[in-house]
Amino acid sequence: MSKKELIIFDMDGTLIDSSQTVANAINFVRQRIGLPPMDRKKILEAVNNPNLNPAEYFYEIEKFEPIHEEWFMEYYSKYHDKELKLFDGVLDLLYEIKAKGCKLALATNAYRRSTIETLKYLKIDNIFDEVVCYDDVKRAKPYPDMLLYICQKLNISKNKALFVGDGSKDRQASKSAEIDFVLVSWGYSANVGEGGITSVAELKSLLFEYCQR
Repeated sequence: MSKKELIIFDMDGTLIDSSQTVANAINFVRQRIGLPPMDRKKILEAVNNPNLNPAEYFYEIEKFEPIHEEWFMEYYSKYHDKELKLFDGVLDLLYEIKAKGCKLALATNAYRRSTIETLKYLKIDNIFDEVVCYDDVKRAKPYPDMLLYICQKLNISKNKALFVGDGSKDRQASKSAEIDFVLVSWGYSANVGEGGITSVAELKSLLFEYCQR
């Protein structure tokens, strides 16, 4: 792997432990549309599964409607400060990688509204050079659109970028974008496979090797 100028991170399950909030918010929407609650484990296993239509799987509809985002955000805004947290060591990781000279970006399948609210609450909203969300591109992960958009916006070639994520959608997006990928295994995806990095300390050591001095 060559030296990198840009590190792109997935958000949920990679930087942020949002498992409780995501599962509860989805069940809140299910309640509003008359569906019974879904087992939390089933929700989290499905979040990063690229072979599922999430609207159909979670809400038994063909595609998401604006009202579903509103209901999701109703729960998210009310409880995120009680349920969201950075994984241990992530805050130091971000600042230390930034100090090494690498630009930082975020590519998340969360809506922009909830993403910005999350980043502000966790006080990391000013550290990223670019943030791209589900509603910022035509096709979300596992398609490569987010990653390619970030590289174009920051004027950094693909071979100088690295994507860090915890799920199959992240891996597929990197492959399609022809951007190097690092898998972390402390997230809540059931589709990560084997061989992922198991600690933030290990990830920091690896990224230090690839960021500009």
